[in-house]
This record gives sequence, structure tokens and C-alpha cells, in this order.
Amino acid sequence: MTQSTHSVLSHIDNQGKANMVDVSEKAASTRIAKAEAYVSVSDSALEQIIQNQLAKGDVFSVARVAGIQAAKQCANLIPLCHPLLLSKVDVNFETDELSRQIKITCQCKLNGNTGVEMEALTGVSVAALTLFDMCKAVDPEMVIHGLKVTEKSGGKTGLWRRSA
Repeated sequence: MTQSTHSVLSHIDNQGKANMVDVSEKAASTRIAKAEAYVSVSDSALEQIIQNQLAKGDVFSVARVAGIQAAKQCANLIPLCHPLLLSKVDVNFETDELSRQIKITCQCKLNGNTGVEMEALTGVSVAALTLFDMCKAVDPEMVIHGLKVTEKSGGKTGLWRRSA
């Protein structure tokens, strides 16, 4: 486990109770976060996804819209997240036939006083879940893995990128 640059958990108050952080004094800035996840699939499922031959329709279009909707609903799903007015949400997919994986990325952006990491993670997670739902009849053994924030910028910490 790596040591965080923050020594105190911000969502815990002095009595150890869960607490929504007051961000009203933080400076507004353009904040961007990127997250990714992977879905490992069978050869047959990947071929059907790429060829848009699944009975439920265009997997990537539906999963993209689901990921965008999820990012916008993050505060309704995660109790201590602030409701945010996102200015942009991008959800994208890359297929890798050799490794039989689909890489899903989500980028969220706003001009505000708190970060958008949770929104990016929520967006990519729901996109992966939607992809799973649409393909489970063809491949019930799919695996969702590798969920992580890959980059964030804005606020007092500035730019951060995952090292590996």
C-alpha cells in the first residue's frame, strides 16, 4: 500500500463519524479525471461485439450512454459525493483481439471546487456493467477488472498521473 499525500481522511469528522466535506472555501478550477476498466471476453463474444451482431443491439452505444448517465448520477449513488454540474463526460472503448479484452475509459470534466474522480470511476464502472449485461447470454464468464483512476488535474494538487 502506498502512503497518500493526505494524512487525514477527509470524510471522517473529529468524532470518527462519516462527514460530507465542506468544499465551499476551495478555489474553483477546471478539473478533469480519467478512469479505466477492462472486460475480458470470449473470442465469440468479442467477434459479435465488433461485428455488432448481438441480439440486444449496439453494445458500445448503449454502454456509452449508460456510462455518461452514471457519471451524472454519482452523488445519488455514493453517499458523501457532492452533486456536480459536469461540463463533459466522454466514454470510449478499445478492443484488443489478441488479449480478448475491451478497455473502457471515462473522462469527466467540470469547472468547480471539487474533483471528479468518483464520477469518472462511476461512469466507467456502469459502462462495463452495461457491456456485461448486453453480452452475458453469449459469454457468462466475462470478467470486469482493472478499475482505476489513471489521471486527474485541477485543484491545489494540479496534475497527477498513475505511474504504472
